Amino acid sequence: MKKKLTRKTKNLASCLNFCYPTFNVPYLFCIFAVNMTLMKKLDRYVLGKFCLIFVAAFFICLFVLMMQFTWQHVDKLVGKGLTVDILSQFFYYMALTLVPQALPLAVLLASLICFGNLGESFELIAMKSSGVSLWRVMMPMLGLSVLLSGVSFFFQNKTSPDSVLQLRTLLISMKQTSPAMEIPEGIFYNGVPNINIYVKKKVPKTGMLYDLIIYKTDQGFDKAQIVLADSGRIEMSADKMHLRLDIWEGEQYQSLQSGDAMSMKGANMPYDRETFGHKSLLIDFDANFNVMDADLMKNMPSTKNMVEIVESVDSMNHEIDSAANRSYKESLKTVYNEPEMTKEEAKKVQRQANELKLTFDKLTAQMSADNSVNVYQRAKTIVQQRITDLKFKEEVQDNTIKFIRRHWIEWHQKITMSLACILFFLIGAPLGAIIRKGGLGMPSVVAVIIFIIYYVINTSMMKQARQGSLNMVVGMWTSTAILLPLSIFLTYQANRDSVVFNIDAYRALFRRFIGLRDKRNLTLKEVIIEDPDYDNAVQRLEKLRDDCRSYNQEHRLKNMPSYVKVFFRTKPDRAVEGIKADMDNIVQDLANSKDGRIIHALNDLPLIYASAHVSPFYNQKWNKAAGIFLPVGIVLWVRVWIFRMRLHKDMKQIDAAAAKIIARIAESRKRSN
Repeated sequence: MKKKLTRKTKNLASCLNFCYPTFNVPYLFCIFAVNMTLMKKLDRYVLGKFCLIFVAAFFICLFVLMMQFTWQHVDKLVGKGLTVDILSQFFYYMALTLVPQALPLAVLLASLICFGNLGESFELIAMKSSGVSLWRVMMPMLGLSVLLSGVSFFFQNKTSPDSVLQLRTLLISMKQTSPAMEIPEGIFYNGVPNINIYVKKKVPKTGMLYDLIIYKTDQGFDKAQIVLADSGRIEMSADKMHLRLDIWEGEQYQSLQSGDAMSMKGANMPYDRETFGHKSLLIDFDANFNVMDADLMKNMPSTKNMVEIVESVDSMNHEIDSAANRSYKESLKTVYNEPEMTKEEAKKVQRQANELKLTFDKLTAQMSADNSVNVYQRAKTIVQQRITDLKFKEEVQDNTIKFIRRHWIEWHQKITMSLACILFFLIGAPLGAIIRKGGLGMPSVVAVIIFIIYYVINTSMMKQARQGSLNMVVGMWTSTAILLPLSIFLTYQANRDSVVFNIDAYRALFRRFIGLRDKRNLTLKEVIIEDPDYDNAVQRLEKLRDDCRSYNQEHRLKNMPSYVKVFFRTKPDRAVEGIKADMDNIVQDLANSKDGRIIHALNDLPLIYASAHVSPFYNQKWNKAAGIFLPVGIVLWVRVWIFRMRLHKDMKQIDAAAAKIIARIAESRKRSN
């Protein structure tokens, strides 16, 4: 094998040096290249399992996203009589558009399931025991995730813009398409423009309609027509541009008076009445599906690639600068739109004004009352026009700036969505090794929770960036900045087999935080080597009872604890530590008893925490930090108070259980005597 590998390496080196003689390819690089081509069996095995799961997860995620998108636009699809080719185009472009969103979620779900299966079947443990680290197991799938990230970027930058353009064009065309003709029985149907039709009964086989009432408002509500017919039939023209309504044995009514006279109550209004045996009505009704011009949608940011986005932003910035320069030049003109004077003319006018010592008061004093009013009115009109013009320009500029922000959001999103494939793998792989559950159960729940958190953060920050209240880079990269350290931390800790990923440890920590605790579960031993010393046990139990009673009397555990003592002047409670140690020693000795009632009484002795009623943490620095941060400090202070009240009950319970054990020992002695 080594000879073959060496021969292949030399051949590759010679070929590369022949093709690229100026680069002088090193021999070691060729060895590395050949070794990379020979993928290890472990890599092929793990990568094969991941690929199968990924393909299934991808199509599941894509299907879910497509159903969610379809449900959002179901009103544009239902009842329009769309053909199969139109619907197939709609779903095809929808699938291409949603591929970048489905890829990160599929990578997350596939990595969770794959490593969950490996952990559940103890394959990860076997790999680690063979000296293969978790990071080494993740390497081939990490390379695939990088490749998928590139695929996602390609779709968003090359394929997705055209797909979004076609999809939006189809959606708007569907929205503008007239609904299909399907007249129900017993209700008025308003699917035809300017006409309401009521049908009491219809026969689908013959297409006949019976007992018709038709309201026509095509000539306006003032000239509305009411048609009553015994029967009728409706047909579509060959070009699907008109409806032909044939009706038999009916009457038509039309008002001959319009305007305010129709609204007068009690007034007699003339109308026209027509009786017919057969009548045909031709109604304009376009039932064709007309696709709108796609060029109208090309200005949307989502229909452009990154180069086109940058070019559009540059052109809009240039437009804003040009508008600002035009506005500045217009502001230099006189308010009365007089021809602009040269510098010499302006100096001459200023010199004349200085010689005459003209002031505003002198000029107004020389005017008549009518001229003064006209001047003020003209000035007011000019100022109002300038204000209106400035407001309009400000609104146009604000809309342009918002449109620029939308372009930059689309530009950044093409990168962040691609990087999400890598980050979700680095999160899903270690979490799958932690959960050790395969299938679609627990991994799906965890994947959905993580994706929802990412989606909420990304959407909220994107909204802030779109509104301009947050920097564009900060708003678009916050979700990635949160996922990146989390993925690095999880991968690092999982590779070290840290206790951070011990679910039992988290469960125990949570139970301890909320105050849940286990109960003693002592049973009779089948083999007892040494019987307990009951006399000594009674003395120790009496001392334990005295200590518990005296502790409850000296310490007012039901009262609120001091906030300062809990967080800033913490001292260990040696008395409780001593009571706990004495109780544990007594339980350990009496656990060898052959008396079932004593064993049952020992189970009544509670498991107490010696420090939970004093401070929330063992570390004094953590206590001070929690005390300074009041929202957290108040919660932990209430927790300490709850533990104090529970310790008060525990002391009474220890006293009662110890008394029960002493009584049982005394009873056993009497029987033995």
